[in-house]
Amino acid sequence: MNAIAVHDLCLAFRQTPILHNISLQVDPGEFFMIIGPNGAGKTTLLKVLANLLTCDTGSIEILGRPIADYSKRQLAQVTAMVPQQVATDFPFTVAETVLMGRSPHLALLAIEGKEDIAIARQAMEFTDITHLADRKIDQISGGERQRVIIARALCQQTQIILLDEPTAALDPSHQLKIMDLMERLRKEHRVTVIMVSHDLNLAAMYGDRLLLIKEGKIEKTGTPEEVLTQEQLTASYCCTLFVDKNPVTKKPRVNLVPEYT
Repeated sequence: MNAIAVHDLCLAFRQTPILHNISLQVDPGEFFMIIGPNGAGKTTLLKVLANLLTCDTGSIEILGRPIADYSKRQLAQVTAMVPQQVATDFPFTVAETVLMGRSPHLALLAIEGKEDIAIARQAMEFTDITHLADRKIDQISGGERQRVIIARALCQQTQIILLDEPTAALDPSHQLKIMDLMERLRKEHRVTVIMVSHDLNLAAMYGDRLLLIKEGKIEKTGTPEEVLTQEQLTASYCCTLFVDKNPVTKKPRVNLVPEYT
């Protein structure tokens, strides 16, 4: 059984096609990366998988069950979404924010119990943010904030996590912390990770399989070695990109080639 299966998905906005005949399957425990140029439809596809947008045609199955058969609460028990931007209009503490991840498992108006608090504490320990528990979420760095939102997602205890560019605007150190955290989660807890990323080298290092889309259409699906070729990337991104092998990871390494050298 696939973690997620998508068949012939199409979506348009105000009669403008956004996604065209998207079909894909993601296996349980897989690190699946969605890449592509700006405006390709990556975030839109992720939102459709999270049921934040409804496709016009096609079908989506989550853990072998049509997505339409899930209530919002049921879907939140099996999938968690980590957005690129985190609203800080209401500056809850880190501990309060993480504990919000338990809401899909609570009855209406129920108060979190000892088990819920223990799960939240474990999520904070896993993401190394316990020392931030009493800090307001608008008083911590971007990298720390992303770990808080990931901890909140872990608190949901879902089988699938969807992430929209979680490393955007982070320095290399925080990028690696986030990516290593997701890899550890996948390996230790068998969680399926589906992530949108602009960083082709991070996708090469961590992705089991990549989905390359352009203008809402699938260009290529496969391993990093199959997708990240010089010919394919140059055609998809409309610029010259040189691909060699990372001497440490042995994975494809994508290098920008300036027009004027």
